[in-house]
Amino acid sequence: MLRVNSKEVNPGDTFLALRGTIKDGHEYIDEAIDRGAACIIADHGEYSVKTIIVSDTRAYLASYLKELYLEKLDKVKLIGIAGTNGKTITGDLIYQLLNNLNSKTAYIGTNGFYINDEIKKISSSTPDIYEMYELINKAIDSDCENIIIEVSSRAIKQGHIEGLRFDVAVFTNFIIGNLTEEEKTAYINTKIELFKMIKKTGTAIINKKDSYYQYFALPQNNNVFYGSKDSDYKIDNISLTYDFTEFDINEKHIKIPLIGSQNIYNYLAAYVTARILHFPDDAIKNATDVLKQIDGRYQGIKSKDSLIIIDYAYDKDMIDNVINITKDFSKGKIITLIGCGGDKRQDQRSKIGKLVTKKSDYVIFTTDNPRHEDPEKIINEMTKDVQSDNYEVVINRREAIKKGIDMLEDKDILLVLGKGHEAFQVIGSDKIPYKDYNEVIKNIKR
Repeated sequence: MLRVNSKEVNPGDTFLALRGTIKDGHEYIDEAIDRGAACIIADHGEYSVKTIIVSDTRAYLASYLKELYLEKLDKVKLIGIAGTNGKTITGDLIYQLLNNLNSKTAYIGTNGFYINDEIKKISSSTPDIYEMYELINKAIDSDCENIIIEVSSRAIKQGHIEGLRFDVAVFTNFIIGNLTEEEKTAYINTKIELFKMIKKTGTAIINKKDSYYQYFALPQNNNVFYGSKDSDYKIDNISLTYDFTEFDINEKHIKIPLIGSQNIYNYLAAYVTARILHFPDDAIKNATDVLKQIDGRYQGIKSKDSLIIIDYAYDKDMIDNVINITKDFSKGKIITLIGCGGDKRQDQRSKIGKLVTKKSDYVIFTTDNPRHEDPEKIINEMTKDVQSDNYEVVINRREAIKKGIDMLEDKDILLVLGKGHEAFQVIGSDKIPYKDYNEVIKNIKR
């Protein structure tokens, strides 16, 4: 059997030395041989067992896996999702919608591998190519008709989806941030690669409301547009509430059990996917009625007449977006609970502090995942350039959530940002069991 992990090698196996961003498989060849590898595939070197030298071990693996699973891949529809934001929510909604339509579907993304109503942990949002093909194989063997893959730029650059051909590719949006022109061009070109991997019979579903949509509308593809007034699928008559969202799609009335304007377009991408896969409107509408909120992604929890929203937003652009979409339908004060992770993004801390105090009525600064940094130091860096006094510091995140909920008055909204779906808090090198949702539920039931 072909192995890429030296620790999984059994006597008689072939070991393929893959180069990764952190580890180089060539460093583990001796271990693989010690464990009984009968053959080594590498891009250089001479070894004590049969050796095959190839120019690119990653390209070799992609070709090998494609050939191995070619017959199986023809039995399933692959749906890829690319964009700066919204990939996870859109993927989750497509997963729910198709399964609600009795079309068995698996999903590979940020929150894990979704299959048979279970979520299994995976190495990253778009796993390395070997794990990716293993998950696809597992989904096909479980009789899945569709597999959704959340496709990150890093995964495209590192060849994680090499050899795959997609029946549907979805473009959600493109956010530049502080990229230089050269970085922006490279970023766009990377994401476009997914849309070059669409089958001739496949479809690109593109958010025309995004100003960069034309880059993803490649002439060789069947392009279907959503979002803008001149799209194939357009939105009218939007009504935003603290409980649900209503709107019309091409004059057909839809009500979704999700909140916030961004979820309209996340849902619309899922709706269009279902239509492209030939499901009728009435069936999609029935499947929509039983959708569930996505864990930690603009997840709303009512507390009397106020609202608590848990979201994964952790960088400046994401936080700014969450506050802006909350302002669209807020009928009271917006209280933001926020921290910054330790050991990374130090340059964003003061900018985040200024942003949230400017755009929120009140802010509670607290811990996120402090890792190896002093939580008080992190918060001091967040508040050092803040000019207003509309904030306080509650270092313990549990206490901060309790404080935020106690402050709520009728129609107020508490934003609990930064950790989203995470089920732990990283303190030092330890992962301590902890989840924002559990703390919110515990405090609103007091």
